[in-house]
Amino acid sequence: MTTSHADTLRVFFIRHGETEWAISSRHTGRTDLPLTANGESEARALGSHILNLKIHFAHVLTSPLQRARQTCALVGLDSVAKIEPDLVEWDYGDYEGKRSLDIHQERPDWNVFRDGCPHGETAAQISRRADQLIARLFALDGNVALFSHGQFGGVLAARWIGLPLAQAQHFLLGTASLSILGFNPQHPEIPVIDLWNASSHNILSPAAASRR
Repeated sequence: MTTSHADTLRVFFIRHGETEWAISSRHTGRTDLPLTANGESEARALGSHILNLKIHFAHVLTSPLQRARQTCALVGLDSVAKIEPDLVEWDYGDYEGKRSLDIHQERPDWNVFRDGCPHGETAAQISRRADQLIARLFALDGNVALFSHGQFGGVLAARWIGLPLAQAQHFLLGTASLSILGFNPQHPEIPVIDLWNASSHNILSPAAASRR
């Protein structure tokens, strides 16, 4: 990977708003659920804060799943958004719709970031998917908005800073949250996490969002 645009590239990662399965902690991969009414409110609130930051987005990419696309629309960026298939959530295979608590009754030591999912994506497969997306992002310039999902967001963050996939388990994301991936201003070859898991209640200031 190259970092030819590291002095200007900033990636704003937005996790979608609440869904019914998010409330019940069920693994939601490719099941195409809509936002709840509360999830819509979360997305609108986040959108108003992002609007206040007065950021120009050179690129807006969204997962094809409707919970991400709805969030993108409610934030107010759908008119310029493009579908990016690599932003979809982990394919949970046989574990789709199940809670970790229930899976652990059958497999007490199961960890998705190490073991993947039967008949779904392996850890190696989702790591490669994140890496190929990062390689394409590194070729872009300016502010980039990504609308995606919780566990894929953790994977993307870990791989952005060069950590092995297993470390993605430490990067939790709430619904309708904003995170920012960028580069160290003094050492632009070093990817960093500028902000992680900020909700509309603790969003960063306009000055912090636009620093360079």
